[in-house]
Amino acid sequence: MASTFDVDRARHETPGCAGVAHFNNAGSALPPARVTDTVIDYLRTESLLGGYEAAEQAKDRIDGVYASIARLLNAAPDDIALSDNATRSWQAIFYALPFGPDDRILTASAEYASNAIAYLQIARRTGATVEVVGNDETGQLDVDDLRRRIDSDVKLIAVTHVPTQGGLVNPAEEIGAVAREADIPFLLDACQSAGQLDLDVERIGCDALTSTGRKYLRGPRGTGFLYVHPRLRDRLEPAMLDLHSATWTSPTEYVVDPTAKRFEVWERDFAAVLGLGAAVDYAMEWGLPAIEERVAALAATLRSRLADVDRVTVHDAGARKCGLVTFSVDGLPAEEIKNRLNAAKINTSVTHASSAQYDFTARRLPDLVRASVHYYNTDKEIDRLTGEVAALAR
Repeated sequence: MASTFDVDRARHETPGCAGVAHFNNAGSALPPARVTDTVIDYLRTESLLGGYEAAEQAKDRIDGVYASIARLLNAAPDDIALSDNATRSWQAIFYALPFGPDDRILTASAEYASNAIAYLQIARRTGATVEVVGNDETGQLDVDDLRRRIDSDVKLIAVTHVPTQGGLVNPAEEIGAVAREADIPFLLDACQSAGQLDLDVERIGCDALTSTGRKYLRGPRGTGFLYVHPRLRDRLEPAMLDLHSATWTSPTEYVVDPTAKRFEVWERDFAAVLGLGAAVDYAMEWGLPAIEERVAALAATLRSRLADVDRVTVHDAGARKCGLVTFSVDGLPAEEIKNRLNAAKINTSVTHASSAQYDFTARRLPDLVRASVHYYNTDKEIDRLTGEVAALAR
């Protein structure tokens, strides 16, 4: 674990650390005080000036959010769109893609429910088919199997980078290389990876990437963003347009915005947008490589300690693992474990089969307790968590 990481500072700047041991960062992380203050300060300004007037006054700061996210991803500001959550960002791309009979969508066994439901809906509407690429011996997407499935009927490769049900990190860069070789659009759901992994869209080679603000980026709920490369963006007209994403140029004509803003709508929560920008800037101050190193080390410690507890099984797969740790206790329902931990002021969550049917069905998984670490967590908190689980498992 990086010895230079100033954990005391991180905890001091995170008021929630004083009240709970928060291991639900893959659900919604504790925000730093800077983010909360940014949101509240803007709302106060809005209440004094008026909504439109406050937004006009903050225009440069709002524009700066695009630049901040672009720096986070090694992209250009024109490649970034803002939304109110990751799913809306993902849907904006997916539902703009044209599909027809015999077209094929390739995805991973770790895919998230909202994405899989969209695939199935489009398959029913259009006659396209959904194929789940196999896993390799480590449990991550098998890139060789992906490559074998490529042909002219494949119209999309869409993969969740880090699944909701464990610490697996799918091999995004290798997937991107296959997609680029075959000239097939690659849509990466980075909802669980943005903010804990060092993401570079040029290195990954994805055509589009989507994420939320509330998870590892530690931003407000109700925020999300989309990256889309011009090579894909220029080919797509969004499924829905408004006077922000397009300009009404005559009674019978309109022109779509040339930037990624074509995937936005006009109305938004500007306080939350500025909070998202503050969260991204805060993460960049720490440095994503340093965050990634600390989060991975904390998660490895937690996995090791849980694995030493009788009747506890850790279920994380993959050659590379991140900050999500999932486990079960023989004979105890996951919801009961979560509730008992919550009573001890330890926040976790539960992942059900309905969130990841492909993976839960294939591995015959029970409901899982998910403990997701962040850089402000400590070894002492890990000891508290594992001690409580051990007591429950007796």
